[in-house]
Amino acid sequence: MSTQTKSEVFRDLHSKDGLFVLANVWDIGSAKMMAAMGFPALATTSAGYAFSQGKIDWVGALSRDEILHHAGELLHATTLPISADLEDGYGATPEEVAKTVKLAGEVGLAGCTIEDTTGNHEFPIYDFGLARERIAAAVEAANALDHPFMLTARAENYLHGRPDLDDTLKRLQAFDEAGADVLYAPGLPDLEAVRTVCRSTDKPINVVAGIGLPGVTLESLRDAGVKRVSLGSVLARTAIGAALSAANDILEKGVLNDAFGAAATFSHIEGLISASSSD
Repeated sequence: MSTQTKSEVFRDLHSKDGLFVLANVWDIGSAKMMAAMGFPALATTSAGYAFSQGKIDWVGALSRDEILHHAGELLHATTLPISADLEDGYGATPEEVAKTVKLAGEVGLAGCTIEDTTGNHEFPIYDFGLARERIAAAVEAANALDHPFMLTARAENYLHGRPDLDDTLKRLQAFDEAGADVLYAPGLPDLEAVRTVCRSTDKPINVVAGIGLPGVTLESLRDAGVKRVSLGSVLARTAIGAALSAANDILEKGVLNDAFGAAATFSHIEGLISASSSD
């Protein structure tokens, strides 16, 4: 499937009725398996990939070149459209963010997310004006590509100790006005906050699974107005959690076979990989 076709498929998912789930993957195997399971599109996870490389998930832990190389490997592993988690755009200036988006499109990605995080623990969120300029530059770069490219703008207040819904809404609306295709505020505290965000714009809203919102269902998110649910790092963290739990049982309890109850069988894993490879 061509980059143009995959990008059109990804764009169209955001305009269809209902909600769709975007599976975030962290290596070639997970990409193949999630594709075979029936997800309509994939995304990278900066945290999942960082952990797989033995690194901490923080802005700048992985370089732009590393992330785009990783995305290229995933694109060659499956025919599904892929959006990339591009963190802060790998540069403070609008020009660097635009360069990142341009390179992402040239790799063949169908979209990306850009955050308003700085990577500075003392001042973790970009000032409002600069945050808007960065998204405007990203949008301009996306629009200059030769295929559709869904630019998702993220307002990160809730992940960085700033639980300010009014400022989050102000930022999302500014990103909307700057031309972002999808809006995203990870870590919202409850379903009512999600509804408020959805009511604030006509743009598709992404909500991430695995961060807050206990007990929420896809149906309740759809009814709240959410268009896209991404799985973020939760699949990678679930896999790591199962491995750590089994390892702990072995080391602390001397348990062997009973520790592996959640392990997938060879036939299941190989069947999924084979099914994806035959697409």
